[in-house]
Amino acid sequence: MKSATPKVLHEICGRSLVGHVVSAARALDPEQLVVVVGHAREQVTAHLSKLDAEARTAVQHEQNGTGHAVRMALEELGGGGPAGTVLVTCGDTPLLTGRTLQQLADTHVADGNAVTVLTAEVPDATGYGRIVRESGGGAVTAIVEHKDATEEQRAVREINSGVFAFDGRLLAQALAQVSTDNSQGEEYLTDVLGILREAGHRVGAAVAGDHREIAGINNRVQLSEARRMLNGRLLEDAMLAGVTVVDPATTWMDVDVTYEPDATVHPGTQLLGSTHLGPASEVGPNTRLTDTRVGAGATVGNTVAQGAEIGERCAVGPYTYLRPGTRLGPRVKAGSYVEMKNAEVGEGSKVPHLSYVGDAVIGEHSNIGAASVFVNYDGESKHTTTVGSHCRMGADNMYVAPVTIGDGAYSAAGSVITKDVPPGSLAVARGQQRNIEGWVARKRPGSASAQAAQEVAQEPAGPPTRAPETAGNARSANGASGQVPAEEG
Repeated sequence: MKSATPKVLHEICGRSLVGHVVSAARALDPEQLVVVVGHAREQVTAHLSKLDAEARTAVQHEQNGTGHAVRMALEELGGGGPAGTVLVTCGDTPLLTGRTLQQLADTHVADGNAVTVLTAEVPDATGYGRIVRESGGGAVTAIVEHKDATEEQRAVREINSGVFAFDGRLLAQALAQVSTDNSQGEEYLTDVLGILREAGHRVGAAVAGDHREIAGINNRVQLSEARRMLNGRLLEDAMLAGVTVVDPATTWMDVDVTYEPDATVHPGTQLLGSTHLGPASEVGPNTRLTDTRVGAGATVGNTVAQGAEIGERCAVGPYTYLRPGTRLGPRVKAGSYVEMKNAEVGEGSKVPHLSYVGDAVIGEHSNIGAASVFVNYDGESKHTTTVGSHCRMGADNMYVAPVTIGDGAYSAAGSVITKDVPPGSLAVARGQQRNIEGWVARKRPGSASAQAAQEVAQEPAGPPTRAPETAGNARSANGASGQVPAEEG
């Protein structure tokens, strides 16, 4: 992989390669699950402890082959070989399903085999061990590794997947007889088949329905191919469950994503982690949701969200960023160029555009004006701003936390709110405007601005279009312009 990350910890569709294999094995509800670790075992073991706390690990200190690895696993279980069926899988086959493993186990028991190998017919068998059968395609007589195969054997397209079902006791006995007499000088697990066959035991095979399931990952090209195949499988499941995926070619979904019927996913969308889509919700285009819940009927477009909750019939986007801890109640609007973090917004409230809302609680049916910033950080600690219900906040406001705005309060545009605002009050926190006439002509003589002003000054004065302001009408409800803050900020 040419990576500092161990191969089996590379991820596709929200889960590591080994995580996919463990998940498939768990589908059979095994009595014991053992993962053999060797290279970078500290990293792999730490990952497994989070992935599956009940999985056991066996350490292969020296990588002496697949047979040696399985011997280490049996020693972890007591050494003598457990009674019943033992399944052996590879840690780099993320497309393998629990359904196929169950088919292998069922075939093994039904046919009374000592060992059953999962095989597949592939277009190109280069690099894989070939299945050698009796004449007429009968029982398996051997598995020959590519490097040790004859030209005739290399022409065979039925390959060994590296996945087996064994009789546990017979497996332990045969492993004790495996030699290292081969081109690699390793203990091949595949040699067990010949040993058991020579001892008079039955060796069988179960052919996988889809050869792509057994594909192993050895480089980033194969990793990408597996990601595309698994993503297609996940999207197909979603569509068959009632989700509309407009363009599967540009839509990506993780394995833990859930959804309900009549959700719609538009092109360029990534659904990651434990994201959930509610019924009749609409997501995308160009949206990335990670560990985010989208309520019924909500629309989320051109948005990045992580660890957020989006309520029913919310309208989010375009160009919205919802960071962890954001919780939007029903019918909330988080509009264009809005960023929220650790913010709780009540039903029907709106943050329409160009605002940052961090560490905040906003009540119901309030409106936050454009270009507002919730100033939550004092350089050492984060603080909370609380805005009540039915508030109308002016544009270009700064809320310097900690501060509380009471229910039904208004604020003037351009205000810096540093003190609590009582319910039903109008907060005005800005300097008075002062016009210095003639400043441009004096300070910027000869400039285009000065010339434009001079031309206007030389024009004859027309009839007045409105009465001049008097002391009685110069102040207004928002403290300056005679306009009350608009509903949409």
